[in-house]
Amino acid sequence: MGKIIAIANQKGGVGKTTTTINLAASLGVLEKKVLLIDADPQANASSGLGINVEDVEIGTYQLLEHTTSALDAIVPTNSPNVDIIPAHIDLVAVEIELVDKDDREYMLKKTLATVKDQYDYILIDCAPSLGLITLNALVAADSVIIPIQCEYFALEGLGKLLSTIKSVQNIHNPELEIEGLLLTMYDSRLRLSNQVVDEVKKHFQGMVFETIIQRNIKLGEAPSFGESIISFDATSKGAINYINLAEEILKKYS
Repeated sequence: MGKIIAIANQKGGVGKTTTTINLAASLGVLEKKVLLIDADPQANASSGLGINVEDVEIGTYQLLEHTTSALDAIVPTNSPNVDIIPAHIDLVAVEIELVDKDDREYMLKKTLATVKDQYDYILIDCAPSLGLITLNALVAADSVIIPIQCEYFALEGLGKLLSTIKSVQNIHNPELEIEGLLLTMYDSRLRLSNQVVDEVKKHFQGMVFETIIQRNIKLGEAPSFGESIISFDATSKGAINYINLAEEILKKYS
């Protein structure tokens, strides 16, 4: 039975998509079968794994509308052991279209139940919002990874996300756990980066991953080539960081 992990934070630019793509690729390289679900209308996870977003006819939108099965929406990627359910800009309309539906928060959970046992891990790249699509991801997930950038406003909005997670636990998904807080965009030369690390660890103690994702030029370049950091430059700091993160997660469940 696969484990479903949502990667969520309503703040943009914290490394959600980078983490989803590269954690998926790292787990794949470590011989786990992974399905990535692009639940962000910007579709950056799809293009970042070499999918031409303009050509997507079946994806997350149809999945949430229940007009297609998860099996029909799955596309292989050029990353070993990683499949994807891609997104298209039309996903933005689903928030409005689901509003009147019964069980609108459970659309993703229901459809993923049909493929959950075919994968070791299912990773959901959430949009930078706390709307209905992100709510669907949190209801479907077993756990959530929260990326936090090592910058000035790092903890801004985190309280809101944690209270959203708490209400999902209370109302829709009592099994939902916080997999961990992931510190991203870390620069050891900056005093601010080190202060943020200290502050997050002090506030959240055991909830913070040991692995810290360092600021790395190659991490930023890889998506423009439609590749994960693992296939783009396996020796880079970014690749090593994400392999370490994957190993940290695997160790937790071994």
